[in-house]
Amino acid sequence: MPVKLGPAGVPLSCKGRTIVEGMDDIISLGLETMEVQTVRMVAPQHFEQYWQAGVLANKTDFEMNIHGPYYSELLGDKVERGRSLAKIEATLQAAKTVNARHITLHTGHYGEFSRGTAANEQVANVFSGIVDRIHEIWHDDEDQFPVFPWMKDGTPSKIGVETSGRQELWGSLEEVLEVVNHVEGTVPVLNIAHIHARGHGRMRTSEDYGELFDQVRETIGTKEFYCHFSGIEHRTGNAMHYTQIKKSDLNFEPLAEFIVEDGGWLDITLISDSPLLEHDAMYMMQNIEKSRHRQLERKARENRRRALAVQSGMTEAELQANEQAQADARKGPSPKEEAPVAPKETKAPAKKATPTSSKTTAKGGKDDNEAFDFEEEDDDLF
Repeated sequence: MPVKLGPAGVPLSCKGRTIVEGMDDIISLGLETMEVQTVRMVAPQHFEQYWQAGVLANKTDFEMNIHGPYYSELLGDKVERGRSLAKIEATLQAAKTVNARHITLHTGHYGEFSRGTAANEQVANVFSGIVDRIHEIWHDDEDQFPVFPWMKDGTPSKIGVETSGRQELWGSLEEVLEVVNHVEGTVPVLNIAHIHARGHGRMRTSEDYGELFDQVRETIGTKEFYCHFSGIEHRTGNAMHYTQIKKSDLNFEPLAEFIVEDGGWLDITLISDSPLLEHDAMYMMQNIEKSRHRQLERKARENRRRALAVQSGMTEAELQANEQAQADARKGPSPKEEAPVAPKETKAPAKKATPTSSKTTAKGGKDDNEAFDFEEEDDDLF
C-alpha cells in the first residue's frame, strides 16, 4: 500500500522559493513528492531550476510531477487549440528536465461540442498526439549522450487527464475514464475536490471512495492512482474555489480510513491542492497514521478475544456477547429500567386564621400576646 504525499508547488514555509529548496523542505517534513506548477507559462530562466531539481530527484528517488496550463482550450477552434498545444509543449519539455512521473493537463470548455461521443473522440485524438510527442521528446535518437541520465533508461512521463470541477468544462469522471481507456500512455488524475463538487458533495464516506476506486479499476484496469485533494467550496454542482481541508464539507478522514482498511492494493500519490499546501499534506499524513493505529488496536482486541475464547472453551461470539453484557452491567441500568421514584408526600396546607379587625379574649379584652392588630393578606411574602 504505497502512499506518497506532497504539495502542489514550493512549500509556503520555504524561504528560498526555488524548486530545489522546496524539495529539501518537503523531504525534511517526511513527505515524498511534489507537483511543479507551470499553470500559466514556462519561462526559459526556470529551466536551470528544473535541471537541478531533476538531478536531485534522480539521486534521491524523489517523485517529481508537473502541472500544465490551467487555461487550455483543446476543444476550441484551430487557433485556440494551437495556442493551448504550444503551452503544453513547453510543459512537456519541462517534464523531461525534472524527470516528472506525471504531467497533469486540463481540457477546457466544451466549445462547439456538446457532451457525448463527438467531444470524447476529439479529446482522445488530441491526447493521442500529446502522448506521441512526449515519446519523441524522451527518445531522441540524435541525443546519444543525453545530459539528463534518466533519459537513457527511464520511461516517458505519463500524461494525466484531470477531472474538472464545473459543469461547463469537459472532464467528468466518466468522460475522463472513457478517453484514458482508449489512449495508451494516459492516466486519470482524480481531483477529489472536483469530483465532490461536480457530484453535489458525493464524497462523504469510505464506501464512496471504495466505489470511486473500484469504478476506475474496473474501467481501465489499474492499481496506480494519481490524485489531488483539497477542501472545496461548491454550489449547484460547480467548484467555486479551494479551501483548507478543515473548512470544507469534504473530509479527509473517510479517504484515510479507506486507504488503510481496504486500500492495500493501491499505489497512490496524493497531492495537496489546499491553500495551506504542505500543512494540509501533513494533516493528510497524520490522518492516515491515526487510521493505521486504530486498525492495529482493533486487530489487537480481536486477537486477545480469540486467545481468551480458546482458554475458556467458549466460542468467539459467546465471549464477545459476554464482554458486551459485562460492559452493559458496568454502565448500570438504563433510564427505562430504573425503579420508579415514589412521589413525595405533600403536607396539607395549614388553615389560615380568619382575619379580624381586633382579637379579643373570652372576657372581651385583647389577647396579651397580641400587641398589634394585623389584617392578614392572602399572598405570602416568602
